[in-house]
Amino acid sequence: MMDKQKIRLAHSPDPDDAFMFYGLATGAVSSGPFEFEHILRDIQTLNDWALEGKLEVTAVSVHAYAYLHDQYAILSSGASMGATDLAVYIPPDSSPGVSVADASSDEPTRAQGPLLIAREPIDLTELKGKTIAVPGTRTSAFLGLQLALGPFDYEVTMFDRIPQAVQNGNVDAGLIIHEGQLTYGQLGLHCLLDLGRWWFQKTNLPLPLGCNIIRRDLGDETMQQISAILKSSIEYSLSNREPAVSYALQFGRDLNHDQASEFVGMYVNDWTLDYGPAGRRAVKEFLAQGRQANLAPEIERFDFV
Repeated sequence: MMDKQKIRLAHSPDPDDAFMFYGLATGAVSSGPFEFEHILRDIQTLNDWALEGKLEVTAVSVHAYAYLHDQYAILSSGASMGATDLAVYIPPDSSPGVSVADASSDEPTRAQGPLLIAREPIDLTELKGKTIAVPGTRTSAFLGLQLALGPFDYEVTMFDRIPQAVQNGNVDAGLIIHEGQLTYGQLGLHCLLDLGRWWFQKTNLPLPLGCNIIRRDLGDETMQQISAILKSSIEYSLSNREPAVSYALQFGRDLNHDQASEFVGMYVNDWTLDYGPAGRRAVKEFLAQGRQANLAPEIERFDFV
């Protein structure tokens, strides 16, 4: 019997990523000729490790991919997009863009993303010269906030400590990702800006936040095989939602079952199975705007496997 090829598969320790890999992690989905080692780290660490080419397959921020395209291709499944379903996409010229200020509205929408929060509901102009806690400089949230606000003072803080840092007054505002988007209100904090809504109102595209990438030196055949296996795991989880959510709940800090289910629904959906034309366009547009603002390098090639 031939030894299986070991593949290090890394993702963030949060419910949506855990949900995606439920089928594979529990053995319900065949790993084929591979032995997957699941590695859990915060997204900033994964972004840094990917720069070193340390992992065969890893979740990274879409922003970080601008620095990684020579070593990695993007897997067609596994996206975390700031939209709950494919129907959120509207043809480009069908509605006008709006200002940043309009994107803090509480009106229901299927577009959502990282949140800028503060202790009081202040105007964004009052943040000038203030310090904002961010979860990492190559996160998509950080690039999105730079595009929305322009330059600002910031302090890199572990993502799960940002709400508390804002509440304690250690920083003036915080940029929150992951499940903090559902729990910040429990600390009496206020949302100043929803980046997913802002981006959608600006571009009519979902905000691309996270992606799974695969190292190019594995070769085309192996990359295709792994891509199919990971997509099967996502399909299995979506088809077995309740046990998959229960499994993912162990990775949800301070989330109850209903909140974990809501969070998973926000970021594991049709987009996660395949970007589709709109999702691919969103990734390219997001990084193109980053390049135009001198906030990200130019990308010479986009490959979705």
